[in-house]
Amino acid sequence: MRALTFLMALAACGAAGALDVRVLVASGPQLTVRLPPPPGPGLTLPLVGPPAPAAPSVPWTVGNRGGKLTLNGQDAGSDVLYVPPSEGSVVEIAGKTYRGGVLLRAAEGGVQGINVVDVEDYLRGVVPAEMPASWPAAALAAQAVIARTYVSARINPALPYDTCATESCQVYRGVAAEKPGTDAAIAATAGQVLAYGSKPAQTYFSSDSGGHTASSEEVWGRGIPYLVAQPDPYSADSPRARWRVEASAARVQDVAGRFGLKVGTVRSVGVTLTSESGRVLEVTVTGGAGSGRLGGLRAGDFVRALGAYSTRVRLGGSVGPGQPLVLEGSGAGHGVGLSQYGALGMARAGTDHRRILSFYYPGTTLEQLADAPGEGGRPVFAAAGTGHAE
Repeated sequence: MRALTFLMALAACGAAGALDVRVLVASGPQLTVRLPPPPGPGLTLPLVGPPAPAAPSVPWTVGNRGGKLTLNGQDAGSDVLYVPPSEGSVVEIAGKTYRGGVLLRAAEGGVQGINVVDVEDYLRGVVPAEMPASWPAAALAAQAVIARTYVSARINPALPYDTCATESCQVYRGVAAEKPGTDAAIAATAGQVLAYGSKPAQTYFSSDSGGHTASSEEVWGRGIPYLVAQPDPYSADSPRARWRVEASAARVQDVAGRFGLKVGTVRSVGVTLTSESGRVLEVTVTGGAGSGRLGGLRAGDFVRALGAYSTRVRLGGSVGPGQPLVLEGSGAGHGVGLSQYGALGMARAGTDHRRILSFYYPGTTLEQLADAPGEGGRPVFAAAGTGHAE
């Protein structure tokens, strides 16, 4: 039981931060975890100070035996083990180093590795993974605020973890991703979140709006007052400002079949309805056995399956042997909320992060998180917010 005794000693030394985020960073039949060195006399745990420290040196192989965790093959006697974060602490989980502590759970026949980390340290591994750290400070600051807002809205102590580390949630790469430029942007906006009413805003973003943002209504069928369609001239210089792709007749035929369109040999594809922002709402496919239509989300999924970078696209029409379908469009991603290349354009023009956020999320306010969570462990705003984003 030496492994369990050591782990419990570490847990006794840790102290949770004011606002911690639980991030699922790894899962599998077993995980390798490296923890700080064993505490000395009196169970004093040495601090590992900034900047990014070397990986801790004590390795543990964590498994699942009958729904209980094992440590280096020994029964840990529990389905959950927790080493809380402490000042400057780091932990290595499945070969990657993260700030903070670790929560290990027996789940689905395997082990979940959950990094428990202060929200500001968490952002240090998120912002440079979502936006190039070489971009202007105002663009990075805007990205920091929307990343902080995103995760703040998802902190829920009633669930096993708050968020994941992949594109399904928000990309988080830990210590290896950290950069001075993004660290500075995070520090400059410490605690700032966007709010609508008394709740964190839904801070969706995409790479490039293609010159016109999309509303949440047209993309997902759910209207949100501050996620609106509007002209966006700031994204004009992005790599996907204008693009052209070709889909072979075979590919078009295959995609039509996957979407259940029984029209025979496809002869033409056309956009028959567009949204306010110029995005596809309906596609009509015509073949030797008739025509079929796809609407709403399926229409957008159809053109993306053909290779489109966004649904702000025009189609060439006819298709056949030796005649590919031509798709010409602008932008990349869904276009809802902040356009990253638009934020870049605004920052280069001297716009600060408040005005960038005000443009892409009109009607929201910039608020400050309280120093400690509220009732139930959820984040709350400080009594006095920082006011309108503009």
